[in-house]
Amino acid sequence: MTPDLDIAVVGAGLAGLAAAHELSRRGHEVRVFEAADAPGGRMRSLHRDGYLIDTGAEQISAQGYRATWQLIRRAGLTPDDVPRIGRPMAVWRDGRPRNGVGEPRAVLTGAGLAPAARPSLARFLGWSGRHRADLDHDHPEATPLGADTIADAARRYHPGLHDHLLQPLSAAFFGWDTARSAASPLVGLLLAVGPVSAWRTYRGGMDLLTRRLAAALPTRYGHRVDEVTDHGDHARLTVDGAALTARAVVLAVPAPVALRLTDGADPDATGYPAASTYRPMYKVSCALDRPLAPRGGGYALLTPADEEPLLSCLIADHLKCPDRAPAGRGLISLLAAPSRIPDLVGAGEEEAGRRLAAAAERYVPGLGAALTATHVHHWPEAMPELTPRALALRGAFLRRPARAVEYAGDWVAARPSSEGAARSGALAAARVLAHLAAPRRGRTAPQETTA
Repeated sequence: MTPDLDIAVVGAGLAGLAAAHELSRRGHEVRVFEAADAPGGRMRSLHRDGYLIDTGAEQISAQGYRATWQLIRRAGLTPDDVPRIGRPMAVWRDGRPRNGVGEPRAVLTGAGLAPAARPSLARFLGWSGRHRADLDHDHPEATPLGADTIADAARRYHPGLHDHLLQPLSAAFFGWDTARSAASPLVGLLLAVGPVSAWRTYRGGMDLLTRRLAAALPTRYGHRVDEVTDHGDHARLTVDGAALTARAVVLAVPAPVALRLTDGADPDATGYPAASTYRPMYKVSCALDRPLAPRGGGYALLTPADEEPLLSCLIADHLKCPDRAPAGRGLISLLAAPSRIPDLVGAGEEEAGRRLAAAAERYVPGLGAALTATHVHHWPEAMPELTPRALALRGAFLRRPARAVEYAGDWVAARPSSEGAARSGALAAARVLAHLAAPRRGRTAPQETTA
C-alpha cells in the first residue's frame, strides 16, 4: 500500500511544529493539520483594536529552555525578537504587594514571605540546591520528592512557604491544586528556569516562534482531525470526514484530546495518557485607556488563595513588552483562581469579565474607570496536572516501543511550559524516525534525554 501522506502532524502548537520542523529537516514530507485558523495553540496571540493579546502563555526563560532557544535560532529570530522583561514579580500579602518573588537574593529579601516563614525558605532553597542533580526536570517521576504532592512537601516547612509562595506560583502559572499536583515537576521547573530577571517574552506576540515555524511548513488550517488509528506499518486519520493514510502520525494535542482521537487506545497499556489529566485556564484581558499597573510596580502580581478568592494573578502586559498596547494605553491580564473557573464559565463571558475586573480594582486602582474592553480566553485543557499517579506511570510510557502513532505535548515532557512542548516535539520526531527505520514491531524507541 502506498500511503496518501508521508508524515501527518495533528496540531500546530509548538509541540507539533517542533516535531514537524525536525522531521522536515531529516528529509521527510510533513503535513500539519490544525483545526484553528492560525498556529500557536496555547501560545496564540490576537490583534484587537491596536492591542496585542497573549491568550495563554506569557513568558519564556533564558535559562532551562534549551530546546526552545535551539528552535529560536533555527527560525532565524534574533535576541531583539525575544526581549528581557526586566520587571519584578510580587506577591500580595497582608494587604499590600511584596516584591522579590523569584529573585536571586530571595533568601535575603524573603521573597515576599513573612519574617517567620523566611527560615523555611532558606531551608527549602538549601535542600533544593543540594539535590539539584537529583531533581531532574526531564524525569520528575524519579526524584527524592517521590510521590509527594506540593502540599505534602510543604508540610515540612512553615505554612507561609505554601500559602505565599508555592500555592500562588502553582495556581497562577499552572492552574494546579497543591493537594493534587506532584511536587517534583514544580521544584524541578523552578530550579531550571532561574530568576525572574532571566524571563523573556516574544516581541510581536507569544506566537512569534510558532508563526515563523509554521510559515516554513505545509500547514493546513481549519482542518479538523476526527479519528486516528494505528495499523502497525501505517496509520489512518480522518480529516473533515475524509480518510487518509500516512506512514506515521504525530498527535501534538493534550492527552485527553489524544484519547478522544484514538478512541482511548493504549496499545502498550501504560496508562499514562489516561492518567494525564488537565487543568483549565480562564483569562480576561482588559484593554485600558491609560497605562495602569498592579500596585508595587511589578509586571506580575500573584494573589494567594488565602488573600483573594477570585483571582490568581494579574499581569501588566504593556510592562511585559511595550508592543502589547498602543502608546499611552495599557493592557492588564487577569487570571482566575482555578477553583472558580467552573462558576465563571457558567456565568458567561460578559459577567465573568465584570466580576474579575471588579476584583482586580483592589490591586490596580482605577482599572474600572480606565477599562475600554475585555477579551475572554478560556482553555478547558490548559496545563497538564501531573499528579503523583500519572508520574508513576510515565516511565513505562517513555519505554514503550516506537509506533506509527506518536504523541507530543507538554504532558509527554511532564513539564507544563512551552519548553516542555518543544522537548516533546523533538522526542516525538526521534521516535517516528526510529519507527520508520525499523523493519518490524518491537523496535527500541529513543528515550527522553537532557542533552
